[in-house]
Amino acid sequence: MRRRTLLAGITAGLVAAGAGPAFASARRPVLHVRPGDSVQAAVDAVDGPGRTIVVHPGTYSEVVNLPVGKGELTIRGATCDPRDTVIVFDHANGTKKPDGTTYGTPGSATFTSAAPGLTVRDLTLANDWLRADHPDITGTQAVAAYVTGDRSSFENVRLLAHQDTLFVDTTALDTFDRQYFRHCYIEGDVDFVFGRATAVFEECHFHTLQRDVTFTPKGMVFAPSTARANPHGILAVRSRITSGAEDGAYKLARPWVPSYETTAWPSLVVRDTRIGSGIDPAAPYVNMRDAYPWQTMRFGEYRNTGPGAVVTVPENRPQFTVDEARLHTRETYLGDWRPCA
Repeated sequence: MRRRTLLAGITAGLVAAGAGPAFASARRPVLHVRPGDSVQAAVDAVDGPGRTIVVHPGTYSEVVNLPVGKGELTIRGATCDPRDTVIVFDHANGTKKPDGTTYGTPGSATFTSAAPGLTVRDLTLANDWLRADHPDITGTQAVAAYVTGDRSSFENVRLLAHQDTLFVDTTALDTFDRQYFRHCYIEGDVDFVFGRATAVFEECHFHTLQRDVTFTPKGMVFAPSTARANPHGILAVRSRITSGAEDGAYKLARPWVPSYETTAWPSLVVRDTRIGSGIDPAAPYVNMRDAYPWQTMRFGEYRNTGPGAVVTVPENRPQFTVDEARLHTRETYLGDWRPCA
């Protein structure tokens, strides 16, 4: 499905960036953003921790950037339906800036946050850049959300893009920032949940898109790049994985060892999750580069169900024991942070 088709039903309320948020005083703890306002202007007006930005129904066409100084901020949609409130833009890695340089993968993000203690709820973050519209651009990564701050929590959020939808990263190579996603819907095609953060996905829905290509695999859901010193990478628990593509067209994951951190030791655990037929059950993992085979990485599964979880080639499906699984829970990954408390 083309992203613009998916968003077409809500573009009638499209607003441009630049207008200020509708609130009486920048010092009020709650700032309201309505059609005609800018979400970024509300972020800029935040003057201390503990503030809340309420974004009212509409489609806000802008890039939103939360610097590290905007800590303990909550951004939420005004309704309980995340489809009502959409923040969307269309930069890609290879999109040129006015100065002639390109945005790069992190710079392509519609929503960027380095703020610790962030809470995002009840809205949609999307990047609707399409490969078909830009055949001249080879840098096709187009990020919906790039998140680095520690204790970043997303609940009931839709994250929509194609390649590299959600970048779960850290503020520095020697930090292990923690992120938590609950009841979120995340869709894409290539490596659409990726990065080096300690990231827990609980009761989330991952959906792989159909692609107009003849080759397989058409893409991968996860591409972790966990630091070797970090015992915890990406954890998906009590979730589900569905597909808009044919059976077996997608891989569950491939390890990403970045050129800027060749010591990375990617970690991914998928447990208690229903894996649909879109994932290849016989060979769910694949190499990104042959120098870093997936078999040497920290990949594991436990008590998954569904046609994409059937173990037909045991050496291709590393399964945890009960004792091993006890080390891979929300509590062990997030430590002293309790986002659901």
